[in-house]
Amino acid sequence: MQNPVAKVAVVGSGRSVCAATLARNGISVTLFDSARGPGGRMSQRREISEDGRELLFDHGAPYFTVTNPDVLSVVTEWESRGLVAEWKSNFGSFDCFTNKFVNTEHQERESKKYVGVPGMNSICKALCHEPGVDSKFNMGIGKFEWLEHENLWSLIGLDRQHLGHFKGVVASDKNIASPRFTAITGQPPPLDLSLAPELVKLHDIPIYPCFALMLAFNEPLSLVPAKGLSFTNSKVLSRANCESSKPGRSSTSERWVLHSTTEYAKDVIAQSGLEKPSKETLSKVGNEMLQEFLSTGLSIPQPFFMKAHRWGSAFPAASIAKEEKCVWSEKKKLAICGDFCLSPNVEGAILSGLAAASKLKGLIRTL
Repeated sequence: MQNPVAKVAVVGSGRSVCAATLARNGISVTLFDSARGPGGRMSQRREISEDGRELLFDHGAPYFTVTNPDVLSVVTEWESRGLVAEWKSNFGSFDCFTNKFVNTEHQERESKKYVGVPGMNSICKALCHEPGVDSKFNMGIGKFEWLEHENLWSLIGLDRQHLGHFKGVVASDKNIASPRFTAITGQPPPLDLSLAPELVKLHDIPIYPCFALMLAFNEPLSLVPAKGLSFTNSKVLSRANCESSKPGRSSTSERWVLHSTTEYAKDVIAQSGLEKPSKETLSKVGNEMLQEFLSTGLSIPQPFFMKAHRWGSAFPAASIAKEEKCVWSEKKKLAICGDFCLSPNVEGAILSGLAAASKLKGLIRTL
């Protein structure tokens, strides 16, 4: 058998904080991600309008807040490196029944809201390229195979290519051992639940689906008094955020991202299925979300760019490892981490990634 190409494999660039922490502790890390670039739900979408303008959208997590001192320490270090900045703006809520704004407040009255600079994916992008982290994108994992006699993991790609042997594995996909993976891809889940009793928690984690609508306007939405909105009494919209008001963003156009309600997304998926949505479905969703935004009576003009995206299983509806902060098999040196372990937000994902790194670095150093 060949020598291991790395001590630890981290699967999913959303856990780049785990990969970087392991690398800083002298552990060689190979990071795999099926996407074209890093970020997961903190990714940034690049689009080109019909007239050739480049448009960038944080179409997943619009920002994050911090309450945990360990996470605050990490974020403060990122801030010193210029990877994040505080988004200082007005935020509020809009009641779609009365068509009135409520609770519009200045940033000083709320928790600090942080964003990646110049995009939400800037954090993961930097951590994926830290010394000791070898990142491989466009490379999904088709199978995690445990080699009992060698006490190692063997990773097989979706194209059945052998990707190497590893002493430990960190994975962040909540569907990694779930029947939902088969429903979406038609393939068996990459991880066999029978490999470790701890994995039973991953069998079928409940999720909240969501649609995001990316919009670009030629003029500022001057009658909207807040740059971050939540909606009440809307069956379609849950929130809206002005991308171009964030620090480090281009202001050549006014760009907004709208997020749907869970109920609306569930209704659409019930009709269209879990498979990748068709252009017709996304167009219908985009038009319905836009019409709800236009119906606020705020003289919102027609956008010159509009595109919808489905987050089919990005938002967890349960926390499965609140005490340990990650699902951990010491015998197999396997950690499953993510916001579904602790709390469904960026801070929860960071804490879970740090917990997974702590488990692995302590164990592998003794090998």
